[in-house]
This record gives sequence, C-alpha cells and structure tokens, in this order.
Amino acid sequence: MSSAAERRVGGRTIAWPIFALVIASVVVVAATIFAVTFSGPPPRRTGQSLATVTQALRTGEAPRAAGRNLDVSMRDAAPGPFRSLRVDPAARRALATSLGVRADDIVAYTRRPSPQEMGAFGPDFVLARRTPSGWRVVETARPWLAPWHMKTLFAMLLAVVALAIPAWMIAQAISRPVRAVARAAERARAGAELSELPSGGAREVRALSSAVASMHARLAKHAEGRTTMLAAIAHDLGTPLSRLAFRVEQLPEAARDRAAADIAEMRGLIAAALSFARDEAVGARERLDLGSLLESLADDVDVADAGGAVTVAPGPRAIVRGDSVALRRLFGNLVENAVRYGQQAAIAWRIDSGLVEVTIDDHGPGVDVAQVERLFEPFVRGDPSRNRATGGTGLGLAIVRSIAARHDGEALLENGPTGGRARVILPLAV
Repeated sequence: MSSAAERRVGGRTIAWPIFALVIASVVVVAATIFAVTFSGPPPRRTGQSLATVTQALRTGEAPRAAGRNLDVSMRDAAPGPFRSLRVDPAARRALATSLGVRADDIVAYTRRPSPQEMGAFGPDFVLARRTPSGWRVVETARPWLAPWHMKTLFAMLLAVVALAIPAWMIAQAISRPVRAVARAAERARAGAELSELPSGGAREVRALSSAVASMHARLAKHAEGRTTMLAAIAHDLGTPLSRLAFRVEQLPEAARDRAAADIAEMRGLIAAALSFARDEAVGARERLDLGSLLESLADDVDVADAGGAVTVAPGPRAIVRGDSVALRRLFGNLVENAVRYGQQAAIAWRIDSGLVEVTIDDHGPGVDVAQVERLFEPFVRGDPSRNRATGGTGLGLAIVRSIAARHDGEALLENGPTGGRARVILPLAV
C-alpha cells in the first residue's frame, strides 16, 4: 500500500490504537510492580529460638509460635550430611543441655546465622534427636509458594486480566475490517460482483479497500476486453472459414469430408473459447431448487444424446441462489464428462452445515490424483490423444470451476467407490 493512497483516504491511522495499547501495558505493569513493592518488602526469613526447637524435639509437634516454619518428622536414620548446611557443634551442645540428653543423641546442621540472629539457629537448619523409636527431626519448612509469592502472583494476574480485555477488543477492531477485505479479495474475480468493502475504520484499512476495489475494476475491464477480442476474432474468422467451406466442395469426396470435418472442428473450438470467455460474466441470480435443476438436467435431450445412463438419487430440498443457466452448464459439463469417460453418471446430493454437496460418480478408470489440478486448467484434456471425439475442447472443467467460484463454491475431482467422482459444493440460500 502506497503512502499516496493512505494520504488520499486520510483519517486515523491504525498505528495509534497499537501504540496506545503498548503504552497502557507498560503503565499497568509498572503500576502493579510499584503497588506490590509499596505494600512492603518480602518477609525476611528468621531463625527459631532454642526454646521453640527444644519443645519441638521433646514433644514431636511444632509449637504455635513457630507458625508454619517448622516441619517435624520421624526417620529411621540420622539425617545428613548436607551441602548447604554445616555441622554445628555449638548448637548440638546447646540442644543436648536443654533436652538433658547426651550430645551423641543430637545431630545439628545449620547455616551460620547473621549477627542479628545470634542465639537462634538461623533461617535454615536440620536438627535431630535420637529416641527409642528412631530419630525425631525438626527442620525449616520451605513452602513452594509463600504468602508473599501468592500476593505477587495475584497482583500480576489482575494486571493480565486488566490488559487482556482491552487488548482483545482493540485486536478485534483492527482485524475485523481486514478480514472483511480479505474475504472480498478472495471472492473477487472477473465478471463477479465485488463484496461490500468496509468504508470506515483506520486509514490503512480504507486505503486497502480502495486498492482492492481498483484492482477488481481493472480485472473486470481486462476480462471485458478479452471477451470483446475473442468475439471479434470469432466473427472475423467466420468469413474465411465460410469461404474455405465453399471451396472444399470442389475437392474429391474423401478429401472434402476430411476438410469439412477440420473446418467444423475449428468452428467448435472458436465457439468454445468464446463461450468460456463469456462465462466470466454474471447472470441474474435467483433462488432456485437445485434438486429440480439436476433432475431436469438428467432428462435433457443433449445429455441423453451423449450416450450412457444418467441417474439421479432423491435428496433433500436444497435452495441456492445463482444463475440457473450457468449452474445448468456446470453440472451438464460434469455429467457429459462422466458419460464420456465412465459410461454412466450417478447424481446425488446432501446438505451439511449450510452447504449442499453434489456428487457425480461414473464407472470409469478414475482420475490421477497428481493431475487433478491440471485438469481444471483451460485447454487441458483428460484424453491426451487430443481427439475431440473423446477429449473435448479441454474447457469443460475450467468452465465448471469458474462457475462454481462465481457462486462462492468449489469444484473437486477425486476417486469414488465406482470410478471417478466430481464434487460441487455450494452455499445454501439464506
């Protein structure tokens, strides 16, 4: 998108809401950190007094004064050694004296306390006393999440929620018109009406809408010029082909028949190419019963003359909005292909999730999955012999896909249970 296009549409740029969201996020995070810090520093872990630890070792229960900072347990063997703690002989003697037991019955591992904690065991220790049933161990409790941690996490969660709601709203406001433009651009094709483009919103979105509309107009003009050119070519070739047809009447019978067949083939190719170009145009769309269209198509004289059996399985009522002539040609081409390559054409349809899916199965050799996409290209024939009696003009499937796309649907080729299968998916009328 050029800057000139942006200046032409004017208005607010999409960068402002993004910039505002970033600044708001920084402010909220900074305010959260300040609030947590202002409420007080993290609680400092303190040591336990000799009386508290002595009581725990004597009774086997942590005193209330220790809060949740002590764990008391029984073990079969004496604890230790520990990498982070050191043997503390002074603590061992103090505990033995306080408990009235021998020093050999006491194990003490501590981390050297700070000067403010002299007389205590420090914030980290493992102390044990030998009892008749084993070793009673008292050690510092180390909870995974302390109350301070929970407080901090709660504040951060509130900040995330406070930012997530406006962030989602801003993201939706930005992406919604962009998605609308993307859908319109995806459906845009020569001869098709352009879906409604968003006219409001950010400057960049309106510039993009304007660019897509201009692109579609150029595409439509190009298609119109191509159709006009093909019509002129077909008209101009008609006269020399007529003269050639008149002159071949003077040839011997065998040569005359071959020349007349070649001229007829040339006229057929020109007519097919012109018809393919005209299929880009959109006819009047109306609500129609797709089932009735398919049933009438099976009884069509032209289809019956193609040879082979055409059957239609009953299906649910399917109302679509489209050009009946174009849809009739779409399914007519598929039925003719099924009869030409597979001797039979079995038509069925079903409805699922607001879409109608039409299947046409034949009894032929199936399709090469690796070549399916090529078969939808103009002038690519399923029969490589280039014989029009068996391979057609190579425009049938290209016309099928073009008409399906103009009706917001898709056409697919695959292998079915009896041979080749063509699938056409169209949206139901609202």
